[in-house]
Amino acid sequence: MDSNMRSIRAGATGYADEARGLTDKALESTREFASHALDLAGERARNLRYGARDLANRGASTMGDYASSTSRYVRDEPIKSALIAAAIGAVVAGLVIAARRYNDRY
Repeated sequence: MDSNMRSIRAGATGYADEARGLTDKALESTREFASHALDLAGERARNLRYGARDLANRGASTMGDYASSTSRYVRDEPIKSALIAAAIGAVVAGLVIAARRYNDRY
């Protein structure tokens, strides 16, 4: 009977050691996967940040070009610029009045 118990105990110990080894492998594999995922996420965040910065710089440059073109046009054609501004103001005022009337009806 003692030999059966020792045999069972030895078998159980072997299974426990094997399970511990498999658990260690699974844990290490999970750590490597998580580390790789974090590296990829960091790289993509950096790329996104650089892309957004580049887009903002291009947008600011384009707006600066529009502003200088507009200033040059106003300087070269002041009367025409004033008439265009008045016409745009009239259209915006008309849209606001029409929107208010529409909202008052409903």
